[in-house]
Amino acid sequence: MIKVLIPYALRFATERNAEVEVSGSTVREIINSLVNAHPDIKAHLFADNDTLRDFINLFVDGKNVNSLQGLDTPVADNGEVMIVPAIAGGSGESTLTNDEISRYSRHLLLPEIGVEGQQKLKAAKVLIIGTGGLGAPLALYLSAAGVGTIGLVDFDVVDESNLQRQIIHSTRDVGRPKVASAKDRIKGVNPLVNVIVHNTMLTSQNALDIIGDYDIVADGTDNFQTRYLVNDACVFLGKPNVYGSVFQFEGQSSVFGAKDGPCYRCLYPSPPPPGLVPSCAEGGVMGVLPGIIGTIQAAETIKLIVGGAKPLVGRLLHFDAWRMAFRELKLDKDENCPVCGKNPSIRELIDYEQFCGLKKNQDSEPIETITAIDLKQRLDKGDKIQFIDIREPHERAIVKFPNAKIMPLGQLVRRMDELDTSIDSVFLCKIGQRSILGIRALREAGYKGRLLNLQDGLNAWARNVDTSMPVY
Repeated sequence: MIKVLIPYALRFATERNAEVEVSGSTVREIINSLVNAHPDIKAHLFADNDTLRDFINLFVDGKNVNSLQGLDTPVADNGEVMIVPAIAGGSGESTLTNDEISRYSRHLLLPEIGVEGQQKLKAAKVLIIGTGGLGAPLALYLSAAGVGTIGLVDFDVVDESNLQRQIIHSTRDVGRPKVASAKDRIKGVNPLVNVIVHNTMLTSQNALDIIGDYDIVADGTDNFQTRYLVNDACVFLGKPNVYGSVFQFEGQSSVFGAKDGPCYRCLYPSPPPPGLVPSCAEGGVMGVLPGIIGTIQAAETIKLIVGGAKPLVGRLLHFDAWRMAFRELKLDKDENCPVCGKNPSIRELIDYEQFCGLKKNQDSEPIETITAIDLKQRLDKGDKIQFIDIREPHERAIVKFPNAKIMPLGQLVRRMDELDTSIDSVFLCKIGQRSILGIRALREAGYKGRLLNLQDGLNAWARNVDTSMPVY
């Protein structure tokens, strides 16, 4: 038997099992056995033409099958296949003052860093993109380490839900711009650090100008369009990209864009379709996980600045907090990569929202929505409506919607005969994103009834209609 390791993002399809034992002698046979045992996982692994999706990587004994024999890679009996889906140095020297020698003395005692390494840290300029779960430990530890200039890119404001993991912000900062809150905290940790804030969204129009002023980029983003934008800009500018990502209990980290090393596109040539991979806002995240991954990113950044260490170039570090397990996976540079390959086809920044499928296709039928207030008015008039709650059981335990039919997202298509096509169906999820994916799946499967998405999800209902319900 072969053990298939299932990431958290796909465990809804395997009854929350982290490991599934199946039979097979090649990766193709093993994955087919997995799909036969758990059919709901197929759409997340394969495209309509039955080819493996670009944002899914398969590893055997720590090696990506793309660098072996692909799906025909043999797997020894009692072996393991791991599914890894996509989940968004300084130069010169500066003299140290007596105060800096005192502050950084524990670094100076390390021969691998010493005075010379600390001078490199002081001269370094690091750009942190995102001041959320990953950006928080990055900013705190890099400032404490004595990185001379830290840039912060973020356009969001602090929300109460951020405080469970974004430790750079506090309760009194709720409503403030995140870059302002983060700057205050950094200055509190180390007033010697020069903090430059970019209270703006990183776009194809400003990315090269902003990133160009820094030595290293630390990617703490939470969406695919920005992640690809950061990757491409770093490749074009020759800047190392210290990557981290988190979801539920799993995290990943690597260093992309280094000379002769792979970039993010070498690992994930294209993003998943919108909604297929839930964000942390929808799927949740263990509060300490971004701290662990962000601290690893900080360590990699310090190593790149000081030099002489072995960074995560060509290696993907995978961490499972629930099982407390680290795995190191080998990454190869893709010679056919459209950005960093031998004959790149992408030579300038593109429209990343379009690339990630976030712009509406004029030929596609729009998703019909209904606001919480309009829905309440229809209910008050006595309209007959069937409510479809597509959330998982653990999420429904937080808050239940009365009289809703329970149909998790992965079961919708095979259970669509249970729906009454003669009455309107309103789909419910947390923030109205996953339900869009469900509506599209039912349309593609030929469902004929009217499908409505509750705009902004159950959180909108809790804010605007039933304030006794929690917002989560």
